[in-house]
Amino acid sequence: MDKELVILGAGESGTGAALLAKAKGMKVFVSDCGTIKSDFREEMKQAGIEFESGQHSEERILNAQEIVKSPGIPEHSPLIRKIRKQNIPVISEIEFAGRHSNAKTIGITGSNGKTTTAMWTYHLMKKGGLDVVLAGNVGTSLARQLLKGDPEFFVIELSSFQLEGMYDFKCNTAVITNITPDHLDRYDHRFEKYADAKFRILNNHDEKSVFVFNAHDREIMTRLKKMKYPGHRCPFAYDNIYGEGACLDKDKIVVNTPRQHFTFPVSELALAGKHNLSNAMAATLAALSAGTPVGAVKEGLNDFSGVEHRLENVEEVNGALYINDSKATNTDSAWFALESMERPVIWIAGGTDKGNDYASLEELAVQKVKALICLGVDNSKLVSFFKGKIPQIIETSSMKEAVRRAWKMAEPEDVVLLSPACASFDLFENFEHRGRQFKEEVYKLKKGYE
Repeated sequence: MDKELVILGAGESGTGAALLAKAKGMKVFVSDCGTIKSDFREEMKQAGIEFESGQHSEERILNAQEIVKSPGIPEHSPLIRKIRKQNIPVISEIEFAGRHSNAKTIGITGSNGKTTTAMWTYHLMKKGGLDVVLAGNVGTSLARQLLKGDPEFFVIELSSFQLEGMYDFKCNTAVITNITPDHLDRYDHRFEKYADAKFRILNNHDEKSVFVFNAHDREIMTRLKKMKYPGHRCPFAYDNIYGEGACLDKDKIVVNTPRQHFTFPVSELALAGKHNLSNAMAATLAALSAGTPVGAVKEGLNDFSGVEHRLENVEEVNGALYINDSKATNTDSAWFALESMERPVIWIAGGTDKGNDYASLEELAVQKVKALICLGVDNSKLVSFFKGKIPQIIETSSMKEAVRRAWKMAEPEDVVLLSPACASFDLFENFEHRGRQFKEEVYKLKKGYE
């Protein structure tokens, strides 16, 4: 049998990689042990791509020339172990797609804020008239975007899973928003292995590269002190950064790079909250590294519309504000959400625990949360930790039940906050599905009051 490119997993990244490989004249086979979405199946059929679902044909896979692995497949899966024993190269869709692009890239990763930062960076660059396309973990694979053409710039959101399979791919500008414990179930519950994956975003950096990073992040700063980074360091911080980067000076953001020096009033930022100050500074430095004009940056900092499922105001119902923060899939994200709340909170949380330590949320929860509504198949860890610390704790097993229980106890000026601190896979397809269900249930409540 002729050697071929094998793609494991037929989600967005796998299907995108298969379509790009076919367009480049490669022999490609796609294997997914689960169910392939109908849209992806139809795309591969139309392109004449051979694929299988519900199984893995191991003999064929183990004869591959190279394998593109879905970011959702862990290294410890039995099939991947067999592939490694055969010494077959295993790469990510990002690594594969990057071979077919001449674009300059801005890669953005982090435990929290990477989607907002990526979309905000793209918004600023687009405002500045740059030829830029958004890709990666934010929704559309890099491979699929390349089917439409190769722009001058790509802004790419990168998860730790995607970074695991990157070797020769280079981000001209790399952004790490922060590194806090997340996905530890994937990394043998070892934080250093998760951080190692994040730092792969600096692969192949040289003296012309740019690294934008959070100067308040302990893990980032500890690692930087131990390494010789060859490029331009651009930190962002809430206090003086003494040199190139961005910082906060009372009521304004101060930006200082070799080519630009300007300030921007915090009061004019499109998004509120301390975490969004960090996102704004990171996006600004990333966009400036690509040559975005200062005027466009200032305009884009003011009129960015935000990210769905991230502290998204949904509706006010009977005086209570309902906020969708379904993208908060870890405790750090939930911390930022609770920290930004200025009204009494009815907190909807729970889902698939990824090795969470809820201790970081305790102080804020005691101060701000009047009731905790647990939403998940197994809420025992959440209930056990917050029992006796939050006045009222309720367990629910559906979004409809959770929203209805919140509505019954909500008073005018309360906030009903969906900020789960957990993954969504016990009751929902993903965090988007969870967020959409929350909004649908809130809209039903709103309709009942009109």
